[in-house]
Amino acid sequence: MRERLETATLGAGCFWCVEAVFRSLKGVEKVQSGYAGGHVANPLYEQVCMGNTGHAEAVQITFDPEAISFEEILAVFWRTHNPTTRNRQGHDSGPQYRSVIFCHDEAQRCIAEQSRREMDASGSLPAPIVTEIVPFTNFYPADSRYQEYFLNHPEEAYCQVVIEPKIVKLRKDFPDKVTD
Repeated sequence: MRERLETATLGAGCFWCVEAVFRSLKGVEKVQSGYAGGHVANPLYEQVCMGNTGHAEAVQITFDPEAISFEEILAVFWRTHNPTTRNRQGHDSGPQYRSVIFCHDEAQRCIAEQSRREMDASGSLPAPIVTEIVPFTNFYPADSRYQEYFLNHPEEAYCQVVIEPKIVKLRKDFPDKVTD
């Protein structure tokens, strides 16, 4: 691993989808599915699904900023989920599926806010962005059965119907950023 890696923590619906997208990018060293932003320590998937722990399904991305910037990660984030729906991505609904950027420092907050303003102003979305931009407080990795889900279960219906189209879109929209 490189000496100066950075971390981004993002929620954009089901973490299986988000993990698969970011795992495909050049410069990303590691992606881990888990739960962020809640008030219950070490929550279980079933607790988060009930919607009362305050957590979002999220991914923690470790990346090399010399290969891919936080701005580029956010460009992919905006284009691979719907940041205009509150607590919903496709058929997945509830506060755990909210669109959220957990900022690890003031620089990330400034970049995230500028990126959101630019994306909102672009006119490319059907409605205003509702993505939360909040300080990072915690991240709890999901257990092993939820890690690398698309990689380990590519033939499952959810993977084919929901995740695969996101990967196709990623390859089309960001061909120079995707690993082979």
